Amino acid sequence: MTNRVRLRRNPRQRMAVPAAAALMVVLLAGCAGGPEALTTAGAPQPPSATAASPAASEGTPSASAKMVCEDETRNNIVKILSLATAPRTTDSWASKLYTCTYALPAGPLVLSVKEAADPAAARAYFDALASSTASSRPIEGMANLGFPAFESTAGSVVFVKDNFILKVDAAALPASLGPHGVTRGAFAYEVATAVLACWSE
Repeated sequence: MTNRVRLRRNPRQRMAVPAAAALMVVLLAGCAGGPEALTTAGAPQPPSATAASPAASEGTPSASAKMVCEDETRNNIVKILSLATAPRTTDSWASKLYTCTYALPAGPLVLSVKEAADPAAARAYFDALASSTASSRPIEGMANLGFPAFESTAGSVVFVKDNFILKVDAAALPASLGPHGVTRGAFAYEVATAVLACWSE
């Protein structure tokens, strides 16, 4: 895939990308790596304990999938929204889909990771999801971090990396969040890119 060095042409991305960039160093505090560890399309990816990989057992989600419901991600959400306490979570695992719902004061935030058999199957799942999602549009240029990605106007973002499809769904949240009034779309993007950074370290 050729990564075009340009941002997609819509106002919400122009808000999301600078906001995410400003917080990235803080959000990566829970990861061993840093922003330079983000991989890009076609670049070699060193082995990592948290890199995307198939689950060790067919009956359980991989450690990378479970990361969306663990302390690293929970702490990032607390930092982005300046929450006084960490939100409660509920999770589930069915049909190779791991789902974690955060009970935020403003409403539920849903993170999910679909584990496909291989990268080709992951891309097919991603493409089908993009086609079936209302008002979806590609995230392009530097904002996609070198991975296939799309967003919806409702406030969700989806990325595919290796055999994983990551979705952050903030559609049930208000249009503006936190003390800095971040949009729900920008918030979903920030959470997703922080997870991807940890996967890519």
